[in-house]
Amino acid sequence: MGASGSKARGLWPFASPGPGGAAGPGGEQALARVRGCRSATPFVFTRRGSMYYDEDGDLAHEFYEETIVTKNGRKRAKLKRIHKNLIPQGIVKLEHPRIHVDFPVIICEV
Repeated sequence: MGASGSKARGLWPFASPGPGGAAGPGGEQALARVRGCRSATPFVFTRRGSMYYDEDGDLAHEFYEETIVTKNGRKRAKLKRIHKNLIPQGIVKLEHPRIHVDFPVIICEV
């Protein structure tokens, strides 16, 4: 898990400092330290879009093209998936902020 590798590069502000640090029994100190830093927030406001634009400006997850295939004298329509000339949607703003997957605080314990 943590496929983004943000902890490995040391860029994520919620990464634990190591053994004996604030992430141990005194986890409240780590949360207080993070709250004191204004540049780091546990919320995510944008995400990478999963859809694509085609040449016509249509937006969809996948695009297909209908092709006619002649087999044994019979014409048959098949759908061929288009992979070329697609432009990624880009960054999408979320309606409601989400909590980052690497946020180290337990929100609800059962």
